[in-house]
Formats: sequence, structure tokens, C-alpha cells
Amino acid sequence: MRARILVTRQIFPEVVAALRERFDVEHNDDDRLWPAEELSRRLADKHGVLATVMDRIDEAMLANAPQLKVVSNIAVGTNNVDIAACTTRGIRVTNTPVVLNETTADLAFALILASARRIAEGDAMVRRGDWKVAFAMQSPLGTDVHHATLGIIGMGRIGQAIARRALGFDMKIVYSNRNRLPEADEAKLGGATWMAMADLLRTADFVLPMLPYSPAVHHLIGAKEIALMKPTAILINPARGGIVDDTALVEALRANRIAGAGLDVFEGEPQVNPGYFDLANVVLTPHIGSATRATRLAMCETAVANLTAALEGRRPPNLVNLELQ
Repeated sequence: MRARILVTRQIFPEVVAALRERFDVEHNDDDRLWPAEELSRRLADKHGVLATVMDRIDEAMLANAPQLKVVSNIAVGTNNVDIAACTTRGIRVTNTPVVLNETTADLAFALILASARRIAEGDAMVRRGDWKVAFAMQSPLGTDVHHATLGIIGMGRIGQAIARRALGFDMKIVYSNRNRLPEADEAKLGGATWMAMADLLRTADFVLPMLPYSPAVHHLIGAKEIALMKPTAILINPARGGIVDDTALVEALRANRIAGAGLDVFEGEPQVNPGYFDLANVVLTPHIGSATRATRLAMCETAVANLTAALEGRRPPNLVNLELQ
């Protein structure tokens, strides 16, 4: 009997075709985010699922899917999956690390540049026909990126990839991490300096959280933390919605307590706090950190390899719940 697979979002046709050579596949061609009840119903008779971070797979859903063997997330983060419940039921959970590191770092640095140099404002000015004076000496003035201090909270693979890009701008790198990097790794990052998060917030010109989401880091950056930042500082969030308190950030930007922000992720995506929309000092992108064709295809292919290994009784290459070797 061929295993039954659920693909919760629209993915590349060639990936679906390859899956159908081996499995019976139900594919969300409409790319509509299924409500929990519908996702549970569709998952009930499946042996494996290719899911995204938008698909919440909880204990109740798992209880309704007795044949499920693997949840293969097309993402690095797995906070959408009840991993403990999966482990109890012998369901392997996998993710797609590494393949998106460099692409996500590119987007993070794009947000740094766009926010600092007011790219979105300038684009809107030109399009509206409001550019009246060529080479106006004080309009619109931005912030230098070169030789500025970049503060990274969470110096994992993507954080280090962002730091490597910063070296090309002669930036000073400070970071906060659960564990300090080896001195050799700090040296490779231009002599990156470890410091406590509060000190980083006071020091950095650009503050960039680069952590996976979990309840432990919910609103890690809130009103109290923003108040520690320099009034000239810019907050960049390419990590996960919920790490930054959107309401607190809107208030800070509106009051010009910090200079600006660049955000790729938000609480309650795809809904966005409407307070951002009338603020000129924030750049908004729709969670596109890994969104290049090459990288998203690699993520899908990695997720398929994980799923196939699990269904064939082999250890998946990117197993999250390691108890289920």
C-alpha cells in the first residue's frame, strides 16, 4: 500500500510530481490556509504531512491522525508543531535548516539598508511625484550603515551569516547569545564582542533579534527593551513574529523614541498591526526571508527527503525530536 501524504500549501509542481511517483498525495493547490478543523479532517488518514509554520499541529489534531508517522516542516522553526506530543506518539518531526541561511541573511541585510537609507520612503516620494528638488541637501537624510555597530541577539547560523555581510561595511559587531562563541569564531567575525542583551541594546546602532520563536522569547523586545535603545537606533526583525511586541514598537516609532525599523515578520501573520501603515519610519515586507526560487525549492526538496526517509523507516536527515532515532 502506498503511503498517503498531505501537502498543506501550494508548492512547486515538480516537487509534487516527484512525490506522486511514490505516494498518494493530497496537495493544497488553492494555497488557502486551512482552518484547524479542516486541516485535522484532511490529516486524519495520512501517514505523512509536509507542513509550514502557519499550520498548527497540536495534540488534538495528532489524536485524530492515528496513522501519522512524520511531520515534515518546510521551515527551520517548528514552533507550530507540538513536538512533545509527536514524540509521545512516535511521530518524527523534521525541519529544513542550513539551506536558507544565506538567503535569509541577504534579506536581513536588505532591511538594514532599506531602513537606514529610507529606501521605501524615497521610492514612494518618486512614485507620488513629490520629488520636486533635485539633490536637496537635507531630504531625505538617512543613517550610515558603514562603521556602525550591529547588535545581533542570537548568534546562530543565520546570525553569523548576517555578521559576515556586515564585515563588508566595516561594521562593529556585538552579540548576545546563550553561550559565547569560541574566540576563533569571534575573530572570523571581525572580533565580534559578546555582551549581555541590555548592554547590546544600549550600544548598537542596529538591533537584530535572530532567534527561533518559543514562549520563552515571546515579546523579548518590548517597551522596556526598546527604551534602552539609542534614539538613533534601528530595530530589524527577520526572525519570527512575536519576538518583538508590535504594539510597543508602533508606539515607539510613532513617538520617535527610536529612528526606525525594518520588519519581515509580525504577530498574527498575515494580519499586521495597522499602526505600522501610516508610519514612514518602518519598512515592511511579507515574511520573504527565504523567498527566492532556488532557496524555497531547496527547502521543499529537503522536506521531501526528510519525509521519505521517515516513511521508509530510515532516520531523517534533519530530525528534530532526536529521541526517535
